[in-house]
Amino acid sequence: MNGDWLIRGRDGRLGVYLPTDEAVLCRAELGPGGPWGPPRRIGGEQGLHPGPALGHGPDAYTHLAAWRPTKPGESGLVHSTHFRARLAALDWVPVGHPDGSGDRTGLPAVTVDAQGRAHVFVRDKAGGVGMRAQKQTGGWGAWHDLKGRDVHEQLAAVVGESGLVELYAAVPGALLYWRQEEPGAVPVLQEALETPVRPGTLYALATSAERTTLYYAEDSGDLCAWRPGARPVTVLPSAGPGPVSAVRCALDGHDCTVLAQRSASGRVAFAAYPTEQESAGAWWTESGPQLPADAVVALALDEEERIVAATVSPSTGRLLLTRRKDEPGLALEAWREV
Repeated sequence: MNGDWLIRGRDGRLGVYLPTDEAVLCRAELGPGGPWGPPRRIGGEQGLHPGPALGHGPDAYTHLAAWRPTKPGESGLVHSTHFRARLAALDWVPVGHPDGSGDRTGLPAVTVDAQGRAHVFVRDKAGGVGMRAQKQTGGWGAWHDLKGRDVHEQLAAVVGESGLVELYAAVPGALLYWRQEEPGAVPVLQEALETPVRPGTLYALATSAERTTLYYAEDSGDLCAWRPGARPVTVLPSAGPGPVSAVRCALDGHDCTVLAQRSASGRVAFAAYPTEQESAGAWWTESGPQLPADAVVALALDEEERIVAATVSPSTGRLLLTRRKDEPGLALEAWREV
């Protein structure tokens, strides 16, 4: 999945989105902090290709995008909106293809602007980036070619505190950065940064009123943070080979960013530091049981603004959850299966 699959709904209940070979399932708490309900299929009975994308708007609605087969050798993107984790999602609606027609071209990414409009991004067959956005009056606008070349499959889309849409992509030996110049505008390529990037490791987070931060791993294995307009900063060595998840929260009265990643040992590793102050230093602390190699980690805040971490293994379907204890520091409760 591309995007945050652990979410807090507008009713305070936590929910998770889980992929299968041809669908997206959702599980949710029956009440804030309570037991969890069974998985439910999202968006109707249409069959999907693996690799859905998720984005969340200021209204706490979840927007999903995925590829579905249309005819032999061809696929098209579809979109669904999920208003609450225990309600049925809207049926999948066709969004089309950045090249008009053809097979899958890359993993989609989706984010939602301050007006609640979904923006779907995907690599096109020429190796650039295509985007299509919802219109304020309903329906979808035209596909836009955002340019780029040799773009890697994974894109990282994010909305800053300004409400403007931003996009990060990796190309061989560099990162590309697009940003809207005003609400509703097509994002424009703003900056290219030469840096060795390990494909599949991008994660973008809004970290202040003016800036977003991109986390990525260099070829050396170091986890770096980049805010456009400045040089990237090494945060600490990556705990493992997979993607990192991040959340901004208050820890003991301080604005902090918490990172989580499946470590090389198979457990979940956590690190925290003052937001946008990577020079303060960070270090990993491992937690929980050893996980399968395909396990992924997600972070969110619950109804009491406590950190919640979840991990799921697509091969086993096992979902584990922990919360921060009500005590100083980043002490966590025991992991439990839900």
